[in-house]
Amino acid sequence: MFKRIVTAAALIFGMAALAPPLSTSVEASAVCAPRETVIEQLSSKFGEIKIGSGLQGQKAIYEVWTSEMTGSWTILLTQPNGVTCIMATGEIWLEAVEKLGPGA
Repeated sequence: MFKRIVTAAALIFGMAALAPPLSTSVEASAVCAPRETVIEQLSSKFGEIKIGSGLQGQKAIYEVWTSEMTGSWTILLTQPNGVTCIMATGEIWLEAVEKLGPGA
């Protein structure tokens, strides 16, 4: 009986050790493609234009693309190698009427 328990435990732990690691990379959770391909699709299919961007360290650029016609919006992440990933999409984008500063 003891041999069976040890064998089963060894088998389970061995399978866990050989399993592929859980990925925390961007590609694991987002759709990624060359930047030109993503931009072309956003422009032609959804009528979206870039309304803002920001640099995250020296590793990535985040961008927000929206369409006034459809209200759709997309947040992109572009990596240094030129691969762009769609991080989030949605509908009913509302443009801020005023820019709020600190303490507002």
